[in-house]
Amino acid sequence: MRLAELSRRSGVSIATIKYYLREGLLPPGRQINATTAEYDGTHLRRLRLVRALIQVGRVPVASAREVLRHVDDESLGRTIRLGAALWELPQGPEPDEEDPAAAAARAEVDQLLRIVGWESARKIGPLSPVHRSLVALVAALVRLGYPCDAQLMAPYAELMHEAARRDLDRTESYESDTERVEMAVASAVLFEPVLRALHRLAQEEESARRYGFA
Repeated sequence: MRLAELSRRSGVSIATIKYYLREGLLPPGRQINATTAEYDGTHLRRLRLVRALIQVGRVPVASAREVLRHVDDESLGRTIRLGAALWELPQGPEPDEEDPAAAAARAEVDQLLRIVGWESARKIGPLSPVHRSLVALVAALVRLGYPCDAQLMAPYAELMHEAARRDLDRTESYESDTERVEMAVASAVLFEPVLRALHRLAQEEESARRYGFA
């Protein structure tokens, strides 16, 4: 398809597609002549992911470029490839190493990972920005006087593990590793807000069931 058709089918303006091409977010099309290129379904798929990252996830262009670089890195195994791409997404707060609550939080997170058997997460540990963010969030709860120990978090971690299993089950319907990693990244950006909304809606529903509307 030509650029105009790619724009029509994707819903992305020609000017924006050209911007994505210049920024390296979209691979170049197959050059037909000096002024015309041809695009295919991979460009449509990539445009969906770019829009998810930038428009929904509010990921800066430079960070989106790094996410996509890892998505396309066929030299990496699927787990490392996905992990590297996810680490480039905007993360939560970093723990304050001078805060006594951070040490207590790190111990609880480590204990949590033991309880639920997440050995890979334990091995990676603080190298992961997601791990560090969890420590910082637990430390904030500790400082504010809200209980958030390993035993409390474990059932929630199990629920999230089931969500992750379902995420990756969905990716198995795609043929290539690149498509599978793209889908997993898109799910992280697009579906996490859905999970948050479902959690809050479930709280409302459970409260109504337990206590009525009085």
